[in-house]
Amino acid sequence: MHLVADNYKENEFVFSSKYRIWRHVAFWVVHTVLFSLVWVDMRPTYKQMLPAQLLWVPLFMLYCYPFMYWVLPRYLLKGKYVQFTLIILLWGVAGYFLNYLFRAYVWIPLQQYMHWKGFNKSPWQQGTFLAMSTTAGVTSVIVLFKSWYKKQGEWLQSEKEKVTAELQLLKAQVHPHFLFNTLNNIYSFSLDNSPKTPQLILKLSSLLRYILYECKTDEVLLEKEIIVMKDYIDLEKERYANKLEVSLNIEGDIKDRYIAPLLLLPFLENAFKHGTSEQLERPWLSMDISVKQNSFRCKIINSKNEDVIVRENGIGIMNVKKRVAFLYPGGNELKIDNEPDFFVVSLLLQLKEPGMHPAVVRQENSLIESFSSNETPLPVN
Repeated sequence: MHLVADNYKENEFVFSSKYRIWRHVAFWVVHTVLFSLVWVDMRPTYKQMLPAQLLWVPLFMLYCYPFMYWVLPRYLLKGKYVQFTLIILLWGVAGYFLNYLFRAYVWIPLQQYMHWKGFNKSPWQQGTFLAMSTTAGVTSVIVLFKSWYKKQGEWLQSEKEKVTAELQLLKAQVHPHFLFNTLNNIYSFSLDNSPKTPQLILKLSSLLRYILYECKTDEVLLEKEIIVMKDYIDLEKERYANKLEVSLNIEGDIKDRYIAPLLLLPFLENAFKHGTSEQLERPWLSMDISVKQNSFRCKIINSKNEDVIVRENGIGIMNVKKRVAFLYPGGNELKIDNEPDFFVVSLLLQLKEPGMHPAVVRQENSLIESFSSNETPLPVN
């Protein structure tokens, strides 16, 4: 539960048990000061009002704490709303009589003994009961907020773990079908002593290294992700010789930009699996990437036969949809258009400001150097 732990660390005074007493002391000090200021307009002096207000703190505690630590957790937070409503009504009646008893047997006799003037001497005075009820409401809101904040952190952590698991699933999905075809191609080239064999092996090695080892961070360099997609296209193209027409267009500055790993590769794999690989004549694939300010757009269009059915709710596509929605909330747009003779995927993301992310900086030099040592520049059509 790393995310929850981080939340607790950032708000240690609010959540840590070692600060429990200090939290309560701070609350009652602020409570006493504020209520003294509220009532001082009706009383002689603030100097007289402050100690008088302190006398009410034990009564407020007696009224608030059982409600905070017994009624709320046992009834409201467990969904027992009918019982909770009845208890609130009974608690209000009990508080009203508690206020009467305190005023009649403690507060009014103390006024007379201390010769305090200007205070209401009626044991049925409703102002102090209202103050008790207000304090109980404020403390209840604090308890409910802490409970909500904790559950929210746990939910976010569970979603993060779910997204991580889905990323691992995506990695596993890329391997078998693609590896089988690529290794067969490399094997056939090696039998013919083709000069392409070493280059294909390097591309496959770089791609697998990236998928297996370099996608453990939340974000990777966009430049890496594009290089990996280009490697994937190059390896797949070898199965088509000169039959496959590929258009790759990149606009804007992709340097120092970061994106979630393996976000686009499933769409590219889908294009080859259900689109170009099913074409009998002239298959084609078009991929357009643009970066304008912080907006990233990627559109992948591939040809397909009319009788080919592409499932838009496949595991790979659905996982990417969930990851996009979770990782880029409120700043994403994913459109899928399944036409009779072509298939379109369009993705719009709002990237973070350019800059180095500490989580991935340590990987930059080794991986970029590895790619650049055996790759040609990205083609721009």
